[in-house]
Amino acid sequence: MKRHSILDRQSVKRRDSRDPSRYWGIIRLVSSLSLRVFLLFIGVISLSLLFIYLYEYLASSPYIRLEQVIVTGVDENIKQDLIEISGLNSGSNMLSINLNEIKERMERHPWIKSVNLEKRFPHTLLIKAEKETAAAMVLMDRLAYMDSSGRLFKDVDQEDDKDYPLITGISKAGGVREKQLKTAAAVLDLFRTETGAWSHRELSEIHISEDCNISVYSTSLPTVIRMGRDDLEAKMDELKKITRHLNETGKMRMVRAIDLNYRDGVVVSFNDAG
Repeated sequence: MKRHSILDRQSVKRRDSRDPSRYWGIIRLVSSLSLRVFLLFIGVISLSLLFIYLYEYLASSPYIRLEQVIVTGVDENIKQDLIEISGLNSGSNMLSINLNEIKERMERHPWIKSVNLEKRFPHTLLIKAEKETAAAMVLMDRLAYMDSSGRLFKDVDQEDDKDYPLITGISKAGGVREKQLKTAAAVLDLFRTETGAWSHRELSEIHISEDCNISVYSTSLPTVIRMGRDDLEAKMDELKKITRHLNETGKMRMVRAIDLNYRDGVVVSFNDAG
């Protein structure tokens, strides 16, 4: 009987030790956190609405209207083309101008290599354009301009300038064609620093065979230079030596061909009259 009495008192004592104030503390903490989250949510919504209001206000504001378009890097004709391509009008809102979309449209122009656009608030759009530069014309099923890297970028129209070296022998097969064009670009670069009959300005034609053997023709001499496809710089040095000798001996005008594609030296072919 005594043992039951002691156990009963201990059980009652444990139940009494559970203080209800602890639960109220937890409830107050949860309520406080919930209130803070709610206020934060309200603050974010209010700030978002404020930004939307400011954007709509600025989008209709007369204080950031387009008044001036500055185009650099190209001539007047292309400048007007770019302004027309942009589709922009005086008075367009600066915030509504999509630079990426305009850049994409402008770079479709055949004479434009790249374009960078910059908004200068409150009223100016700056367009920095880089124009394509033709290094040669390539004859395939059509005549096309090639840049200094061997990339074709524009068909040659009837009114276009045609005072460029002509690249011939180019294959229609994609892989072979790309290799031939890279070879042609390397030859042009080799002659770019030369002077006289074999200067870049005097180049008439560069013929590239499918296995990339090179034949070069000059506008000032009726002579073909066969360069093969390897060691072009060394062969250029050989060409200078042999042409110097031929000029000194008065035989240069009688030369029909100079073949540099031999390991043991240079082979010169003369016209029958020579």
